[in-house]
Amino acid sequence: MEGMQEEFLGFDDPHAQFGRTPTGADAVLAGLDPEQRAVATALHGPVCVLAGAGTGKTRAITHRIAYGVRSGVYQPAQVLAVTFTARAAGEMRGRLRQLGADGVQARTFHSAALRQLQYFWPRAVGGEFPRLLERKVQLVAEAAGRTGLRVQRTELRDLTAEIEWAKVTQIVPDDYPTALAKSGREAPRDPAETVRVYHGYEELKRTRGLIDFEDVLLLTAAVLEDRPEVAERVRSQYRHFTVDEYQDVSPLQQRLLEQWTGGDGGASLCVVGDASQTIYSFTGATPDHLLNFRHRHPGATVVKLVRDYRSTPQVVHLANGLLAQARGQAAQHRLELVSQREAGPEPVYREYQDEPTEAESTARLIRDLLGTGVRASEVAVLFRTNSQSEVYEQALADLGIAYQLKGAERFFERPEVREAGVLLKGAARAADDPLTAGAPDLAAQVRAVLATRGFTPAPPSGSGAVRERWESLNALVRLAGEFETARTADGLGADLAAYVAELDARAAAQHAPAVEGVTLASLHAAKGLEWDAVFLVGLSEGTLPIIYAKTDEQVEEERRLLYVGVTRARRFLTLSWALSRSPGGRASRKPTRFLDGLRPGSGSPGARGRGGRGGVEPGAERPAARRSRGGPVKCRVCERTLTDGRELKLRRCEGCPSTMDEALYERLREWRAVKAKEQSVPAYVVFTDATLMAVAEDVPGSRAELSRISGVGAMKLDKYGADVLLLCAGESPEPAGETEPESERAPSGDEADDQAGNSVENSPEK
Repeated sequence: MEGMQEEFLGFDDPHAQFGRTPTGADAVLAGLDPEQRAVATALHGPVCVLAGAGTGKTRAITHRIAYGVRSGVYQPAQVLAVTFTARAAGEMRGRLRQLGADGVQARTFHSAALRQLQYFWPRAVGGEFPRLLERKVQLVAEAAGRTGLRVQRTELRDLTAEIEWAKVTQIVPDDYPTALAKSGREAPRDPAETVRVYHGYEELKRTRGLIDFEDVLLLTAAVLEDRPEVAERVRSQYRHFTVDEYQDVSPLQQRLLEQWTGGDGGASLCVVGDASQTIYSFTGATPDHLLNFRHRHPGATVVKLVRDYRSTPQVVHLANGLLAQARGQAAQHRLELVSQREAGPEPVYREYQDEPTEAESTARLIRDLLGTGVRASEVAVLFRTNSQSEVYEQALADLGIAYQLKGAERFFERPEVREAGVLLKGAARAADDPLTAGAPDLAAQVRAVLATRGFTPAPPSGSGAVRERWESLNALVRLAGEFETARTADGLGADLAAYVAELDARAAAQHAPAVEGVTLASLHAAKGLEWDAVFLVGLSEGTLPIIYAKTDEQVEEERRLLYVGVTRARRFLTLSWALSRSPGGRASRKPTRFLDGLRPGSGSPGARGRGGRGGVEPGAERPAARRSRGGPVKCRVCERTLTDGRELKLRRCEGCPSTMDEALYERLREWRAVKAKEQSVPAYVVFTDATLMAVAEDVPGSRAELSRISGVGAMKLDKYGADVLLLCAGESPEPAGETEPESERAPSGDEADDQAGNSVENSPEK
């Protein structure tokens, strides 16, 4: 029995010391600042540590545990510290050993729960312990197949993530549609289909004797709830709990924690977190438990850590400025950081004409920085989505700078990119491939080949793996266009075979092993890390905040994501954005609204609205003047009277700042191209560029609002209005049936103005 107890406790050393003398306990407190010392000496009762970025929270809580052990207040075997990653748990164990607190358990939630469940299973449940399912995707695929659904590989990742979210938020299959609607979460597919797959997945697990990681938490909590003698055994064993990153706990983890502690705060519970770093709500994490801790435990000791030892005053000032503009419950509990470091350089803001230029310039800046003696491992390039990595991988590789990609596969190692490479090679070898025979250019050939695997010109709605897959494939299409342009300028051919050879060369250049390299990572993957120099790239509207962040809370989480990125930098911080996606593209992108009032020359915070596309809050009256009968139309930015037809349509001077949602504009152009091809008419006959720009600048939410945009007459409203409004709402129109060719009728009043007033655009698309 004693041996089994040691296994349950998870001792690294079965003979770890249980009793220690106070000798040397005060030495543990040496070097702590007053707030950290307050944490370390608060050994009894509920304790809540609100710890800002870089304030030494891990130092404070490990010293607290060590002080409790070395002073004799804590028995090492009665202490359980839980966190969210194996890396963080390992770091905590290492620090505790250095501080003389051997025998303390520092584990992830899942690891701690699994040990308890395995130990108590024979007496609480009986029978053989189920096998742990480490990867759900294959079983989810089988469940989908049994329900008759055909699901692509990337869709399986999203389905799996949706099942995980439902389980950590304690939602059973039949309740999923209702819970989804209440949450405002964007579903990856029809909720009814997800319910069927979720049911099938759970049934397959039952019949095969399997449990997943969420089941480990569910079953452990259930055993503790249903078997009082088991719960009492755990609570008598563990008397002191520390929970790191408490802002990220899910409802299921909170349920288990309450069972561990008895739910009444009687156990010594210490939680540590920062609501301003809540960036994982899509996984079920919520800061509510941290924010409401004092309400549940009125007598709790609360300590705020605000002395920032990581970043310079200049970086901290920007971080504080970001949070000063935040809204919502989490913003009410923001921490004003105070840098403890010497002054450093001011954050640098850089604007580029296009994304390749941004990447190449960033790589050159990194090269120059490395030349000053900064190590490559102390430099990071952080971006919003993994699909942005390829252009930076290439730019660094071109300069011979080693790099490592964290939190994602290298671009050319991603499954969809590898599969696309195989398809393109096959098409290049075929002498007369019918897929590419009629394509007008190289990019169109690539699109045609990728279409055989479901690629469409318009992106899918929502986020997740499906969107990431589309972004990766779309990057290959864009690269084809850029490759052809460059080769043509050099007087060289640009057929599919040459493009495939270029892809192979790029892949080979980026597979070189790198021990010491610049870190490329998404903002989510960067959480918990830090570097001397950080380059935050791609900071444009539509990317940060991401275009599918629609609700106020979703937008605020995007702001917190940028805050996490800023606070990763110790000394050097560069923030950049591009005005267009590709060389020669329209310079219509805007830097993220989150920098308004913070970067030099920017407007006041909130000037572009909150949460709405085009910088306008949903439902708010657009400030621009509408065309009035008989009266002059003035620029909505500078108030100059407009006379040019194109400017009249946009309701602003050509040179005045645009509020256009570029991602929406691109979707509208792609949709227009499809319509024009269906009807065998030039694209401008459907809608001119100026009309699409006006729609993307002043995003309509109803037929009435759409009808007030110049160039959208009654007939075009009836014919295209539903599609345009769906695109404006972030959705994809259903494929249309046969329609009357636009060229077979005369334009109506507003449409005649559209075509006459914009003759410069009345030519086929380039």
